Amino acid sequence: MAIVKYNPFRDLRTMQEQMNRLLDQAWSRESGEELREGLWQPAVDIYEDETSVVIKAEVPGIDQNDIEVRIEDNTLTLRGERKHDTTIQKENYHRVERYYGSFQRSFSLPHTIDQGNVQATCEKGILTVTLPKREETKPKQIKVEVK
Repeated sequence: MAIVKYNPFRDLRTMQEQMNRLLDQAWSRESGEELREGLWQPAVDIYEDETSVVIKAEVPGIDQNDIEVRIEDNTLTLRGERKHDTTIQKENYHRVERYYGSFQRSFSLPHTIDQGNVQATCEKGILTVTLPKREETKPKQIKVEVK
């Protein structure tokens, strides 16, 4: 498992994001159903195995050409945009619960990642970014000889 530098504001930031979501939901119900445009963040799962770290992000309804995956200074950035269907007029909607507009998520990467072999695929609305580990950082079994 990778050692991650402790950030005392991470939990506070997470709590703030959850409160913002709750308030957004409450206010949108009070003021009627309006198109939700602006910044939003897709939900992600991050897991690790012996060979790689994998990030899966929910991006349904987003064209692959509208998604950018970039690594810069040991930071992975996912950026994209969910565009609203312009063939349907706003006044024809009865209910809008999905968010539209730009999103951006950034993740600090451990130094054990082989940045030259990162792969990204998108299937069934799930963006999967596979970050392989360098050979020298993978766990190795050392046989102990008994004398």
